[in-house]
Amino acid sequence: MATCHVRSISWPSSSHPLSVSVEDQLDRLRSSQTPSTSVYQKARGLRVLYECVDDFLQLPLTQQTLSNEQQKERAEEVLNGSLLLLDVCSNTKDVFSSMKECFKRLESSLRRRKGGESGIASEIEAYVVSRKQLNKTTRKCFRNLKSMEKHNTSAVDAVGMLRDVKEIALEIFQSLLSLVSQPKTTSSSHGWSVVSKLFQSKRASCEGKATEWEKIDAELLVLKSGKDINPIQVKNILKELELLESSIHEAEEELEAVYRKLLKTRVSILNILSH
Repeated sequence: MATCHVRSISWPSSSHPLSVSVEDQLDRLRSSQTPSTSVYQKARGLRVLYECVDDFLQLPLTQQTLSNEQQKERAEEVLNGSLLLLDVCSNTKDVFSSMKECFKRLESSLRRRKGGESGIASEIEAYVVSRKQLNKTTRKCFRNLKSMEKHNTSAVDAVGMLRDVKEIALEIFQSLLSLVSQPKTTSSSHGWSVVSKLFQSKRASCEGKATEWEKIDAELLVLKSGKDINPIQVKNILKELELLESSIHEAEEELEAVYRKLLKTRVSILNILSH
């Protein structure tokens, strides 16, 4: 576990090793926001960041800055932000948990059918319905995230750094939710027209740009619309579903750890402001 240890309490917070550790982790997270970064890596990076933030909040100079009467309004903003992040993290965990259950139910159905029985289309349709319900949840989360005002600040003090931490955390949560959310479409009866484009003439190049989640949806669409059920195709889809489910499970564990870190951060800030 990556933990930042206090070496000195006499250095200015802007140059203290713990401050540098938080800044370094922020830079890593900003540079890692690419399509190739896994959900586990995103969640783990956020957890490591808050491990450093937790130690940063123990610095006397950090506590002095937050408790300064002249900084009261900014400190209250940080406190409100900590509650907001807890809510966003909880919602993201719930979305991932629901997504994992969707995969489990679909896997169970496909195994029962073994790819050779009729009615597999209805099993996939049940998955589509679950995904649509989950999309409503993710769209609500997106609306909440978009309504949150971002602060562009060049401040290098403790409050400014905690603002930066909040902003990158919100970006990561939005990125995680984007992976689960399906594209919003209107031309397909099942809302999958964008996904089906992956299987047009330039399939290979399109798949190179698609996420694993989109590929699964596209393959299920082809399986559902096919006249004959290919057992090998079903087997391959099951394998991909298992890999995605495992990835979600790992991300869930990291998000649970992030939630605990966020809770600890909020308690630390509350304690600082109450003294």
